[in-house]
Amino acid sequence: MKNIVVLVSGSGTNLQRILDTIDNGEIQNAKVSLVVADRECYGLERAKNHNIDTILIPRGKNFSNELTKVIPENTDLIVLAGFLSILKPEFCEHWNGKIINIHPALLPKYGGKGMWGMNVHHAVIEAKEKESGATVHFVTPGIDEGEAILQKSFEVTESDSPETLAEKVHKIEYEIFPIAINKVLKNQHQ
Repeated sequence: MKNIVVLVSGSGTNLQRILDTIDNGEIQNAKVSLVVADRECYGLERAKNHNIDTILIPRGKNFSNELTKVIPENTDLIVLAGFLSILKPEFCEHWNGKIINIHPALLPKYGGKGMWGMNVHHAVIEAKEKESGATVHFVTPGIDEGEAILQKSFEVTESDSPETLAEKVHKIEYEIFPIAINKVLKNQHQ
């Protein structure tokens, strides 16, 4: 059984999707063993409702060091699910190939510092992009620079707004996140 640690900052809808897809067998031979948040958020409640251990580590300069202390050594995968803090390079290097994130755009476009949430969707609309989507990628010291694991796109129409893009992207995130998690876990050496 593979152990997944999920990091959250918000309502935890992607966490819920991961839990649901573990329960229904889409994500195989895995369990969420711990949920860590960088602020008070509903994601912690979702974890508690599933009897999953939770830890709150307030944001700050020692966040990555504190996180290192609480992540079990037998962790197979760390999943950032709506997690907004930036992790220190040493942390990313220690867990290299075992940390993934989902980004609400088609990386390498619209990634990097400041490119999160609605900022991404506003940028896509302003640039008059023909398509957008979501990317599951490995986390590296460079923000949103890790290798893409899975991407899915959709056409951006003239009637789209940042809000409608957010809805469309969220649907794609729900679809590709479990597939990407399975793929990474299967590719890990036994």
